[in-house]
Amino acid sequence: MDNISTALEGLDPIAAMQYLAAAFPGAVAFSTSFGQEDQVIADMIWRANLPIRVFTLDTGRLFQETYDLMDLTRARYKQPFEVYFPETAAVEKLLLEKGPNSFYESVENRKECCNIRKVVPLNRALQGVKVWITGLRAEQSENRQSLHPIEWDESRQLYKYNPLINWTFDEMINYLAEKNVPYNKLHDKGFISIGCAPCTRAIEPGEHPRAGRWWWEISKKECGLHG
Repeated sequence: MDNISTALEGLDPIAAMQYLAAAFPGAVAFSTSFGQEDQVIADMIWRANLPIRVFTLDTGRLFQETYDLMDLTRARYKQPFEVYFPETAAVEKLLLEKGPNSFYESVENRKECCNIRKVVPLNRALQGVKVWITGLRAEQSENRQSLHPIEWDESRQLYKYNPLINWTFDEMINYLAEKNVPYNKLHDKGFISIGCAPCTRAIEPGEHPRAGRWWWEISKKECGLHG
């Protein structure tokens, strides 16, 4: 861990991802939710032609605007990305027992839905991966302010690289504008953090960036993907 941290010290995100791709050939993957941060990272990967696998999770409850962006991104970069779905049997069992909107009833129910639709597919997508690249930024939430660019994920036994962890919101927006990177149009309507449609709303001026996620509950506003 210390050796990798030292090697990455002072490198910009593209140079750092180049190093990781060379150090762990065929075992570096980037998970995108097609949010603004993830569009920045995808642009870097494809613009530099880095040998990094790109995948996304389709929970079955995404916004149409997210699917539109998937198509727009595919057309723009002419690069493939893998799509992972939840296990059919698990979703069918959940809906049979609790209905389609059980996540509104309790934090436990919501986390159960997130686990089925996101965490289990993610773990399947990360099989054989040694470095998982994410779009986390420290500004996004209090839970993420203590994170470092490179972390060790004990539960999954892999390195987690957060290339934008120290980027500001303005830096991210400026990159998107300068590179003309396609982004989700919901961002222009007050949606900062975009997840599943029934679990995401626009935020009001001055509200916390994560306030629009699972707004009906008091929690750490995480789904289990990152702890």
